[in-house]
Amino acid sequence: MKHDPDCLFCKIIEGKIPSKKVYEDEDVLAFFDINPGAPIHFLIIPKTHISKLADATMENQQILGKMMLLIPKIALDAGARPGQSGGFKVIVNNGADGGQEVYHLHIHVLAGPRPWKQELLG
Repeated sequence: MKHDPDCLFCKIIEGKIPSKKVYEDEDVLAFFDINPGAPIHFLIIPKTHISKLADATMENQQILGKMMLLIPKIALDAGARPGQSGGFKVIVNNGADGGQEVYHLHIHVLAGPRPWKQELLG
């Protein structure tokens, strides 16, 4: 797997920086955000380093699909309410204009009773 030795999330994957894990397998890691914008706020990242969504290629199709399909299960396991009255929000920031701060592809998943922080409502 490709890693960037200077990347914060690569360091989390390697266990050099602690995180509160929600889910982990051989391909992905999900952990709670240290600055949550909702009662439930976690990130899901690929274990291989992809800087941003715009840098993903067809070679990354399987891992991106896997991440999207894991989100509902992880969200429920993390405490999101099921059904129409529950749910969650999925956000991918891409590049500086998109609000990306850590250049390792990551998907924010937010859930729980609203309202949440206004800047995340979009």
